[in-house]
Amino acid sequence: MPYTEGEPFPLKDGHGDPPLSPNGLMQADAVGARLADEPISAIYASSLVRTQQTAAPLAAARGLDVTIDPDLREVFLGDFEGGLFRQYAADEHPAVVAMRTSRDWGAIPGAESNEDLRSRTVAAIERIRTRHVDEMVAVFCHGGVIAALLAHAADVRPFTFRGCRNSAINLLYIDADEWVIRSFNDGSHVGGLNGDLTVDDA
Repeated sequence: MPYTEGEPFPLKDGHGDPPLSPNGLMQADAVGARLADEPISAIYASSLVRTQQTAAPLAAARGLDVTIDPDLREVFLGDFEGGLFRQYAADEHPAVVAMRTSRDWGAIPGAESNEDLRSRTVAAIERIRTRHVDEMVAVFCHGGVIAALLAHAADVRPFTFRGCRNSAINLLYIDADEWVIRSFNDGSHVGGLNGDLTVDDA
């Protein structure tokens, strides 16, 4: 949902928690249709409402419940939570400039560092992996989380994968020994529904 200056998003455990926009709901339907015939055995989402709304069409199509894992939530933006980051990014706030220069979320006052984000989200995915050995699992999360996980898999700088499209599909193969990226930023199922990127949209 777009941020309106002076109207902060509602918070969930300190994190901005806006619902999907009408366009986002259409994108969620497209994701569900794209994945409906895949042999998905479990669906996970973060504790923030927009991932749960995105997961809902696929869950209905597959007849599965959505398991909530709070550690899949978006990067915590500290003093810039509730949508304020979007405004400060547009205004070129010095802390946002410092974040972009250092390529570390932790440059924002009170925010989660890259390493803290990586540790939290990798641990969540590893827990999911151990519960679903040799299974296909759908995980609905956030742009910052996806960037952290793919950077971990590729062993590259954390911001390398920033800019994942909303509702894009990223495919990871994970076993006890390695993480392999098999696809990145696949938004072919949404086409004209998705012209926006998640850059600076945490």
